Amino acid sequence: MIDGERIAVLTGAGISTASGIPDFRGPQGLWTKNPAAQAMFDIDEYVASAEVRAEAWKFRRAAAAWDAEPNAGHRALVDLERQGRLTGLITQNVDGLHQKAGSALVHELHGTVWYVDCLTCARRIPMADVLPRLEAGDPDPSCEVCGGILKSATISFGQSLDQTVLDAAATATRTADLFLAIGTSLQVYPAAGFCDLALRAGIPLIILNAEPTPYDEEATAVLTTPIEETLPGLVT
Repeated sequence: MIDGERIAVLTGAGISTASGIPDFRGPQGLWTKNPAAQAMFDIDEYVASAEVRAEAWKFRRAAAAWDAEPNAGHRALVDLERQGRLTGLITQNVDGLHQKAGSALVHELHGTVWYVDCLTCARRIPMADVLPRLEAGDPDPSCEVCGGILKSATISFGQSLDQTVLDAAATATRTADLFLAIGTSLQVYPAAGFCDLALRAGIPLIILNAEPTPYDEEATAVLTTPIEETLPGLVT
């Protein structure tokens, strides 16, 4: 069990792999196995190319998130919140599994795959309203109100993160007495920057991740054991 009455948590794709959702940068990650897939996550490429958008919609249609269930790692963080020890759950994930498990104090840095935004009129609709159009044969559905390009409500490369979410995540970090980074390579900013924020404030950093990270030497403890097996014992 970890000591800490006020714990800020940062999660990455590694916490969801046990739920059947592949990560991006790990040995079996999407971008590791298929670097060309990164084009789907670049806003300029996405807007410029109907072919890229069609590939992105195929990827979304087949996403594991639709049927995935939270694992013991997600549920352990629900327990931490119910204990009143969680200042905030900062996540790089877009799969919604933290909320599905029952977490409420979630700050989604990279948005959510469960909604779709129009890039022209900013209309937001549930992903469930768009997927049937793909099933019906539309490879690149457009906004039914203005005709604009539709995109999942996730943050692509080249898009700005939501400042309100960033501010809430920073507050959760500053008010903690322990920072726990789980299942993240800590290579993407500003997400990894919350480790810097914690360290500058003298807040101990604990890392639970299968692969080495750039912050391992500065961490109080580094654990490489399976998240779904290790995390429940850490927070109870």
